[in-house]
Amino acid sequence: MEAGTATPTKVARPEVIVHGVETPPRGWLAWLTTTDHKKIGILYIATALVFLMLGGVEALIMRLQLAQPNGTLVAPETYNGLVTMHGTTMVFLFVIPLIAGFGNYLIPLMIGARDMAFPKLNALSYWLTLFGGVAFYCSIFFEPPEAGWTMYAPLSDDLYSAAGGVDAWIFLIHLTGMSSLLGAVNFVATIHNMRAPGMSWGRMPLFVWTILVFSYLLILALPAIAAAVTMLLTDRHFGTSFFDPTGGGDPLLWQHLFWFFGHPEVYIMVLPAFGMISEILPVFARKPIFGYKAIAAATVAIAFLGMLVWAHHMFATPTATVVLAFFMLSSFTIAVPTGIKIFNWIATLWRGSIVYKTPLYFAAALPGLFVIGGISGIQLAIFPVDWQLHDSYFVVAHFHYTIFGGGVFGYFAGLYYWWPKMTGRMLSESLGKLSFWLMFVGFNVTFLIQHSAGLSGMPRRVYDYNEELGVTTYNLISTIGAFILATGVVVTVVNIVWSAKRGKKAGNDPWKANTLEWFTSSPPPPNNFDVIPRVRSVEPMKDIRREVLAGARPAETVAQPAAPRSV
Repeated sequence: MEAGTATPTKVARPEVIVHGVETPPRGWLAWLTTTDHKKIGILYIATALVFLMLGGVEALIMRLQLAQPNGTLVAPETYNGLVTMHGTTMVFLFVIPLIAGFGNYLIPLMIGARDMAFPKLNALSYWLTLFGGVAFYCSIFFEPPEAGWTMYAPLSDDLYSAAGGVDAWIFLIHLTGMSSLLGAVNFVATIHNMRAPGMSWGRMPLFVWTILVFSYLLILALPAIAAAVTMLLTDRHFGTSFFDPTGGGDPLLWQHLFWFFGHPEVYIMVLPAFGMISEILPVFARKPIFGYKAIAAATVAIAFLGMLVWAHHMFATPTATVVLAFFMLSSFTIAVPTGIKIFNWIATLWRGSIVYKTPLYFAAALPGLFVIGGISGIQLAIFPVDWQLHDSYFVVAHFHYTIFGGGVFGYFAGLYYWWPKMTGRMLSESLGKLSFWLMFVGFNVTFLIQHSAGLSGMPRRVYDYNEELGVTTYNLISTIGAFILATGVVVTVVNIVWSAKRGKKAGNDPWKANTLEWFTSSPPPPNNFDVIPRVRSVEPMKDIRREVLAGARPAETVAQPAAPRSV
C-alpha cells in the first residue's frame, strides 16, 4: 500500500444477544396462560355454555317431577337442591360469565384498542369465576345447598346446619363477585381511556354503552351481596346473629341486602342484551338505529332507577304503606326508559330493507318477549296484587320472560352474529333458524302457561301438588315446552360444533356491519389492529366502505398507525 494512503478499517456491526427468550406456549397451555382478551372471552363463553347445559338439565328434572301431581321422581331434599343449583347456576355461572365473555372479546375491538387495560387482571377474573363454579358443583358430592338460590336467612334450617353446601354457595358468591368486580373495573378503565381517535361519547357503540353501565352497576351493587354472605358465614361459624332474631338479629336484613344487589342484577343481566340487539337490528334492517341518543340515555336511566326498586320483592313483608307506594311508583317509572328502547327498536325495523338471517330472528324476538315480562312486572309492582301472587308460578313466569326472553334470546342473537368474527366461519343458517323456532315455541309453551298456573294458586319452590288444585294440565304443558326449548339449545350447540370444522369461511365483514370489530380480520390477529381506525360517526364501518368505494382516499388513509402496547 502506498505511503500516505489511509488504511481502511472494517466496522463490525453490533451483535444483539437476547437472553432468556422463550417460545410462546402453544395448544392447551396457551389457553391456560393467555392474557389475550379474545381468548379470555372465548373461555368465558365456553364455560357459560357448559353451565347452561348443567342448569338446563336441572330444570328438566324439576319439570319432570312436576309433570304430574304426587310425583316421585326425586325426593323433597333433592328437589330443593335442584332449585338452588339451577337458580344459582343460571344467574351467577351462565348469564354473567356469558356477558363477561362477549364484553371481553368485543369491547377492545369495538373501541379500536389492542387489549383490555389490565390484561393479567382480566385473566384472573376468568379463573376466579371458573374456580367458584367448580367449588360450588363439588358440593353435590357431599351435600348440596337446599335453601333456594336466594338463601333467605333465617327462613331455612339448612342455612344453619353443619352441611357444607351453604358454605360452597357462599364461596361461589365471593369468588364470582370478586371476578365481576375486577372485570367491571377493567371495563371502565378500558372504555374511558382506550377509545380510538374520534370516538367521542356520542359515537360509542350502544353495546359499549351498555357494558359501561353494566360495569358501574356491578361496582355499586356487589358490595351489598358480599356483605350479606360474609355475615351469613359468620352467623354459621363464628356465633354472630346478624339475621337470627333469637340472638337480636334482623330477619329482614338479608332480604334488603340481597335485593339491593338482586334487582340491579336483573338489569345487569339484560342491559348488555339490549346493547347487542341495538347493534344487530340496524345491520339487518339496512338503516341506522333510530334514536341513538335516546337509547343511550335510556340505558343510563334504567340503571339509575334500577337502584331504587329493590323492595318491590318484599311487598309481603311488614312494611309501611308509604314505603310500599314509593317502590310501586319507582317500578312503574322504570317502564318509561324501557319503553323508549322498545319503540326505537321497532322504528329501526320499520320500512327497513330486512335481511332475514338467524341473528335477526333472535334479536327481533327479544322486544316481544320482554314486553310480556314487563307487563306482568307492572302487575306485580302493584302491591295489593303482589300480595295475592307472591311466591306463585306467576312470579316464575314473569322472571323467566324478563331474564330468558329479554336476555338469553339477545345473547343467542349475539352468538350467531359475532361467531364469524370469533372463528372466521359462518354458523349454519338452516340449523340456526331451526334452533330459533324450537327455542321460541318451547319457551312460550313452557312459561306462558305458568301465568295461569300461578293465578290458579300453584306455589313456586314446591316439589309436589295435589290434583285438586287444578293445575295438572298446566304443568304437563309446561314440561313438554321445556323439552322443546332444551332441544333448541342443543341444536345451537350442534351448530357450533359443526361450524368449527365445516362452516363456510366468513370473511372480514360478512354482514356489512357498522362497528369497528368488522374492520379487522376474522378471527382478529393477536394485536387486533395493525392500524387504529379513525372514527367519524356512530357507524364507522359505513364511513370506511363509502370512502374506499368512492375512491376518495385509499384504504390505508382511513386509519393511523397503532400506538405500541405498553408492557
